[in-house]
Amino acid sequence: MIYCLRYAATGNGSRWGQQLHKYENLLNREFHANGPNRKWVTDISYIHTKQGVLYPPMIRDLYDNSIVAYKTGTRQTVNLVLDTIHLAMKREKKRAAAGLQLHSGQEFQYTSQAYFNLTQAYGVTPSMSRKGNPYDNAMAENFFSILKTECIYRHKPATFSEANEMLGRYIHFYNHERIQLKTGEAPFARRLSA
Repeated sequence: MIYCLRYAATGNGSRWGQQLHKYENLLNREFHANGPNRKWVTDISYIHTKQGVLYPPMIRDLYDNSIVAYKTGTRQTVNLVLDTIHLAMKREKKRAAAGLQLHSGQEFQYTSQAYFNLTQAYGVTPSMSRKGNPYDNAMAENFFSILKTECIYRHKPATFSEANEMLGRYIHFYNHERIQLKTGEAPFARRLSA
């Protein structure tokens, strides 16, 4: 079920009459999938540099915990999130399950009309954390915690370019080499054996 509300300007760039979509929490903390591309979680975080803040939205597959897609930008925009979904679908569309769930938090990018339109166009079923319940999207938040602890906080990127390079290297390492405790193998090893 989709809830559509209208909201007024709040001083953060919202416009009068803009649609706000909220979705049921279909994932309901069921952080397991029986195969690839059945349940994805998504979130957007931040990486501080001396040039400013870099925002990396990502999509993680709950089957193998792999990062299916990510993008980066210097502003938190709806288009940055949409571009991440486009990239994920470009890579996985032929293997995506019917009714693929995409679970997010309630950030404005995920409640936007453009996000609603894109999920409908791809046949993706949106799911959303309940307000004030970060544990509902714990698997997305968990990846950013791992990324920051194992990479960003240790090396402290000075520039956007350096942060992008570090992020790309780390996600490649994470997907191809970093062993998951639950499975005993790297995410892509599990993905390729599915």
